[in-house]
Amino acid sequence: MHEVRWSSYLALGDSFTEGLWDVLDDDGSPSVELAAWAAVNSQTPQAHSFHLRGWADLLAGHLAQARGAQGDGGLRYANLAVRGWQLGQIIDEQVPQALAMKPDLVSLVGGGNDILRPAVDIDTVADRLEEAVATLRGAGIDVLLATGIDAKGSTLISTTRSKVGIFNSHIWSMARRHGAMVLDVWGMRSLRDSRMWSSDRIHLLADGHRRVAQAALVALGLEPEDHAWDDVETPLTPLGTRQRLTADAEWLREHAGPWAARRLRRAVPHDLRRAKQPDWLELDAR
Repeated sequence: MHEVRWSSYLALGDSFTEGLWDVLDDDGSPSVELAAWAAVNSQTPQAHSFHLRGWADLLAGHLAQARGAQGDGGLRYANLAVRGWQLGQIIDEQVPQALAMKPDLVSLVGGGNDILRPAVDIDTVADRLEEAVATLRGAGIDVLLATGIDAKGSTLISTTRSKVGIFNSHIWSMARRHGAMVLDVWGMRSLRDSRMWSSDRIHLLADGHRRVAQAALVALGLEPEDHAWDDVETPLTPLGTRQRLTADAEWLREHAGPWAARRLRRAVPHDLRRAKQPDWLELDAR
């Protein structure tokens, strides 16, 4: 394992990197109740006012602590992620900001919102991502990419599994070509547990984000703080056919249907279109 050589970390991406639905109470502890409500009301303006943490915030905290233990001080951290953005938006708007801010380390994670669209061209999306990786690496910035999540076992989301698999292959190849690092979300067995996910089946809850942050440390060549980060929880009792069909119908009614309707109308509230943390934060080593 290596020492933390980065003094600044900038996170780029969409809702995954913004931290939906790792919702914190006022005391800074994860709030299961707020997360459950927010997952159902995720497109309301009020939802954006919640304090969202997520794996990138957790990773930044771990890096700051490690730097302190090395005697190197804290870490500068910013997060430009915006929920709902496709990869083209991330590259067009966030990557230029990253180049201007000149971080030591960038996490660039996107493409999930593209893959959810039936007409997506995976090769074109991957080509755009590789151009961005090459640009960042050419500027001397270390880059952390991430594979897409394996939706095996999810009755409906698993229809995107083959597309995600092709996209992941592109990610591993471009990482090798350009010297980037890869957070292997696809390989995380623990994320196949439905208890890691909000009711929308797309966004992680607090424990899922915590595990991804540990996986990110491993991807960076660092020691995880929790060596059981990918251990599988006690298995759930499988749902019966009737229960599964009822749950799927509820998900279609409460989440998938409204999501598709919003995309057809291009109706995403304007006040959700803002970066999570656009300015540098100075994180100390505590």
